[in-house]
Amino acid sequence: MNFLLQTEGGPLVLRRPPPGPVPPGANDMAREYRILSSLHPVMPLVPKAALFCDDLSVVGAPFLVMEYRPGLVIGETIPSDTVKSWRAVEQIGTALGRRIIHVLSDLHAVDAEACGLGTLGRPDGFVERTQRGWSKRARLAWDNAPEDLTALLDWLEAHAPETSRAPTLIHNDFKLDNIILDPDTLEPRTLIDWDMGTLGDPLYDLAVLLSYWTEAGDPDAMHQLRQMPTACHGFPTREEAATLYAKASGRRLTDFTYFRVLATLRLAVVFQQLYRRYESGGTDDPDFARFDDLSRGLLSFGLQVARGDFY
Repeated sequence: MNFLLQTEGGPLVLRRPPPGPVPPGANDMAREYRILSSLHPVMPLVPKAALFCDDLSVVGAPFLVMEYRPGLVIGETIPSDTVKSWRAVEQIGTALGRRIIHVLSDLHAVDAEACGLGTLGRPDGFVERTQRGWSKRARLAWDNAPEDLTALLDWLEAHAPETSRAPTLIHNDFKLDNIILDPDTLEPRTLIDWDMGTLGDPLYDLAVLLSYWTEAGDPDAMHQLRQMPTACHGFPTREEAATLYAKASGRRLTDFTYFRVLATLRLAVVFQQLYRRYESGGTDDPDFARFDDLSRGLLSFGLQVARGDFY
């Protein structure tokens, strides 16, 4: 949760976890403060941290305060005024897609040791641990595992990478609405939401981004995500975006289908967890009622990605 603070020195943002139980590894304000403090000097796109407080008597939860950078946040759709005012030769989605990928590549190029984040997380065994963690959460999210879930878990087990890449800093939930843009030029102004940042395989970070990246010809589940407007406006396809990343970063996309499937499993589990929360009365948001069908559709899509039917 983010709150705008008005201070004598100017506006700041107070950031704290939402009320209620917090999933393991999420909304870690101490981790986010450490990342912001270390990354800002070497990657100015990251906002500057001002303070961290773990005294629960202040606001009821650990929180941090960071600089405020106003701008445009794009989620499901691009505002119509933004589309109408776009004057560049390339389509608006082409420009945004390229800029998203270059931000991700720039992040993965940061020297974690040099900026003081060399001990962040546990990079050894990251891929195996991530697969094991999401497989466990998947089994807990469904009382009776759907056939597609069983098939997906079996596929991941059989196709786990045999070699590992050098770890980099990863965001762990990198997507368009975590990049605040200049409203006029759509150039990135800041990269936010660092509470799950860690050291890990950069291709997993790319795969998480592409798990939100809907294309026009995708199955209905991908369109029901409503996360990024990539099915129109001239955005590159997932495969084109991955190729852009490979060129920008100089990395080969070895075993990338595995990471695509793993990231799709992750997304399916997240939506099933949200549905279970709705089902148990933890929220009355009517939009959550559709998340059971959505999560099952994502499991099916994950199998299609595994077969090579979709990138």
